[in-house]
Amino acid sequence: MDWDKLRIFHAVADAGSLTHAGDSLGLSQSAVSRQIRGLEESLGTTLFHRHARGLILTEQGELLFEATRAMTTRLETAAARIRDSEEEVYGELRVTTTTGFGTLWLAPRLPTLYAKYPDLKIDLMLEERVLDLPMREADIAIRMKEPSQADLIRKRLMGVRMRLYASPEYARQNGMPATMDEMAQHRLVCQNASAHQVSAGAALIRELMAHTVRTTFTINNYFGVLQAVLNDLGIGVLPDYLTDDFPQLVRVMPDIESAEVPVFLAYPEELRHSKRVAAFREFVLEGVIAYRRQRSEQGRSD
Repeated sequence: MDWDKLRIFHAVADAGSLTHAGDSLGLSQSAVSRQIRGLEESLGTTLFHRHARGLILTEQGELLFEATRAMTTRLETAAARIRDSEEEVYGELRVTTTTGFGTLWLAPRLPTLYAKYPDLKIDLMLEERVLDLPMREADIAIRMKEPSQADLIRKRLMGVRMRLYASPEYARQNGMPATMDEMAQHRLVCQNASAHQVSAGAALIRELMAHTVRTTFTINNYFGVLQAVLNDLGIGVLPDYLTDDFPQLVRVMPDIESAEVPVFLAYPEELRHSKRVAAFREFVLEGVIAYRRQRSEQGRSD
């Protein structure tokens, strides 16, 4: 199959227009059209439905576009790895982690990484689904359990516990429960126990729900729980790493907490020598060290 024709096909499929694709490729519309016709003839199929407002991929075109998109991603990744040098870090790095950790711990710290490596491009994928690193669905992952996939380099970063927190204003207006039975007088803000989350967090929520709770507000990620707590809606189940960036949170019933949740960083063995991965790994480790230092200082002050 002609690689040049595939490159032009991908540009047309991505743009949905011969003219726009030609502009991006530096080719005339007629030259692009000839290449597409030639590709369709070589495959013996129609790749686009043509209409007045542009081009729409046929079923066969969708299949080919999926393949060229994967090829383009792999080529861009390879090019970035080739450009990696001892002095500079280039290219895109696809990072996956959970919605809560990504929005509440990782994203606020990323300006430090970009300040040091302004040419780095981070594609942050926040989802509870565990992406397949060996199959390159992502380059690097931060997960709330040790990865089970083979051929991965992994490092334990820290441990997290889910605890109960409230805002100062909520505490002032409603007081704080001293026992689980007193939680009946308060609104519990948390994820639904059946929602996809770390098992330790779900177990704590089930324990709380086993007692009579006057009212609840459930939401499917910790970012939403945090926003509800900061806006005085109730007592929330939140990861303890939030106290680093939200020191105003009031700890509720300090003896109530989840089991420890290990946080791991992992990436494929084949990326062992990638400068982009190394830069991100060192950035995260420095953030974890700073977090641990602050937690230690808080413990001594308490």
